[in-house]
Order: sequence, then structure tokens, then C-alpha cells
Amino acid sequence: MGIHMLHRRTAMATAIVSALLAPVPAVAARASTAQVPPACRSTRNPELAARMSRDIRAVLSSRQGTVAMAVRDDNSDLTCALASERRYDSASVVKVTIMEATLQRADELQRSLTEWERANVQPMIMTSDNTAAQHLWNDLGRTYLGRFLDRVGTRRTELGPAGYWGLTRTTAADQMRLLGVLSSAGSFLKSRAYGLKLLNQVREDQRWGVPAGMPRKLQAHIKNGWLPRSTHGWRVHSVGVFTGSDRTYRIVVLSHDNPTMAYGVRTIERIAQVVHRGLNRGRGAVQGLTPETRISEVSDGSAPRGPVPGWDEPERGATP
Repeated sequence: MGIHMLHRRTAMATAIVSALLAPVPAVAARASTAQVPPACRSTRNPELAARMSRDIRAVLSSRQGTVAMAVRDDNSDLTCALASERRYDSASVVKVTIMEATLQRADELQRSLTEWERANVQPMIMTSDNTAAQHLWNDLGRTYLGRFLDRVGTRRTELGPAGYWGLTRTTAADQMRLLGVLSSAGSFLKSRAYGLKLLNQVREDQRWGVPAGMPRKLQAHIKNGWLPRSTHGWRVHSVGVFTGSDRTYRIVVLSHDNPTMAYGVRTIERIAQVVHRGLNRGRGAVQGLTPETRISEVSDGSAPRGPVPGWDEPERGATP
């Protein structure tokens, strides 16, 4: 065998091995069905898990953008995880973290929220008020917020730099842990019922996303984020806890690379419909898809559109 042929075959073999070892994006732009792996598992109901995985795969196969999701239903022991360790700019969903940390600090001090805390927590959640979020972010401080995230057990959430709370980097898996602080009966947060109450009172025009397809007799406790930036287009996120007399479950969907806010909302809502339908067979849906005419295409204002020096550079060795 000639030396040139040997070098050629060696190069081809190296290329094949590199291709096999390269990470496959969970959801590429216009991802094929084959690129989206089955997402759900359940020891009690494997048929439900298989069906929901197929349905999620079908939804995502025709959508643009980059999507991560997580689902947890205690009744069926069902969990779904799709690219759940991928980091995203949090946008306004970080306000759930700020709220929980504020409630936990009051618990530790064995007191109720002060009038000032309550006057900021309520608008921050119910109307997504950014000034209130900034007040609480500054008051809590990065050291306390970091300790709170450690207490929750988040693994890849990184607080935004300085006052840029909307640039906190987070994952679907960590958002699921943070929702568990509010939904779990064994939670360390004594005032979790108050937190759930506020999330249930988010104003009407911000109740899109994961409630889509929600059946009757369930309560939705949600927070959304919607932020366009100079890279990765629109970040559109929706996280929620759903409670009823006989069940509690959580849904998290994070996304970026959306061409418009409306496009990201529709992707999230189609995923949510699949999850609600699978977990509530036989119950009628009460909330449909949000009409595009009701989606404003105006940023939630949680972070600047342009780059933040020292922060927006790609993470070394990490998937953006």
C-alpha cells in the first residue's frame, strides 16, 4: 500500500470517529425527528412515557430554534428531560429565584415579609416589574443568592454579572429544582404556599406558554421570560407548577434562536399541549393556544440587547 493511500485512509478513519463522537444538538434549526431523542421515562407507566416522547419528537421535528425541557409528575413517576443541562439566559424567569430567596431569608429570620419586601415581590411576579426585581436583587446580594442556589441544589445556574439579573444563566434541570422548592410537600421553604399564590396571579397577558392545553380543575402557577438579544435571537421561556385535588406536576421549557417571540411561544405551547394531554387523558382542555395578535413582540426588559463585556463570550468547552 502506498504511503499516500495510507495517509488518506487514516484521515478518513479519524474523520469518521470524530463525527461519531461529536455531540448532537438536542434541537437544531428545523431538526429532523432523528435528532430529537426520546425524552420521557416512567417506571409505573412506560407506555405513557413512550407515547409522550413520540409526541414531543413530532412537535419539535418541524420547529426552528433551540429547545430544552423538563417535566416531573409524581403521580405517574413520569420525568422528561431534553437538553436539560443546556444553559440559557434566564430573562424574567429568574424572578422565581429572587422571590424564593426573599421568602427563605424571611423564614430564616423567623419573620413575615416586611411591607417593603411584599411591595416588591408582588409586582415582580404578578406584572413582571423589573424595578422591583432590581430592588430585591440588590437587597439580597450575590452572596445570599448564591447560598440559596446551593441550598436548592442547582448545578449549572450562574448569577448574572453585577446588576444584570436577567443574564443569569440557567438550565431546564435547575428550573425544575427551583419549582420543586414551591411544589414539594417536603420543601425547606415554609412560605411556599404564598409563592405559589403569587405565581397563580400573574396577569392575563403573561399567562401564555406552559398552561396551553391545561385541563379543567387544575391551577397554573407560572412565570415566563421573553428577551431578544444580538445573539441567539429571542429567548422565550415558560415554567410552571400545576396543582389539583389529586395531582401536582411541573413543566419547564426554555428556548432561544427563535426568529420572533410569537414563534417561541407557539413552540412552547405545542410542547405543553402534549404534556397536559398525556397526563390528563379524558379531561377537557381549558386553555388553548395564545393568538398571535395577543403576543406583543416587546422584550421583557430583563437585560440589554447588546453584548455585556466579559459575560457574553462563549463558555470554554461548553455548548452555548
